[in-house]
Amino acid sequence: MRSPVVPFLEPLLGGLWWTVGAVALSTGLGTVVLAAGIGVTGGLIAALRRRDGGGEPLPPGARGRLLRIAFVAIVLGVAAGPLLGMTGLGELAVPVACAVTGVALFPVASMLDDRAVLAAGGLLLVLAATGALFALDSAGTLLSQGLVGLAGGVVIWLAGAQRSGLLAAARARR
Repeated sequence: MRSPVVPFLEPLLGGLWWTVGAVALSTGLGTVVLAAGIGVTGGLIAALRRRDGGGEPLPPGARGRLLRIAFVAIVLGVAAGPLLGMTGLGELAVPVACAVTGVALFPVASMLDDRAVLAAGGLLLVLAATGALFALDSAGTLLSQGLVGLAGGVVIWLAGAQRSGLLAAARARR
């Protein structure tokens, strides 16, 4: 099996979303959950580095496209909080940022030519819609931020493990 292109994309992105979810939890539990997420992220990166090194290089022109997609997604995701806060809908910031991430994964999936990334983008959109419903129906951030962040991290980690072949290797070992 060939080494994946940009193998550390999903572990890092999953770790970021896990951190967003852990922030919504209480201080003690949030710290433990955050530490577990950092451990999973580090473990995935270590396993990928040991197995594939740095991965295959991106096709010509794909690096610039990937950087543009990441820049636009980061700007839109970060801008969602203050812009929605000005309209009185600040509780929708995390679900909107999740939706932006999900939409950004669609062109990344075509660039990497992998359906696992496409499925992760679709699941992130479903999580964003669910989180928006919870945000508008509840008075806390636990469901809208905690659920979306933690579940989003798991979805992205699983997509990365599938794309890189770690899941297939784990199944073969059983």
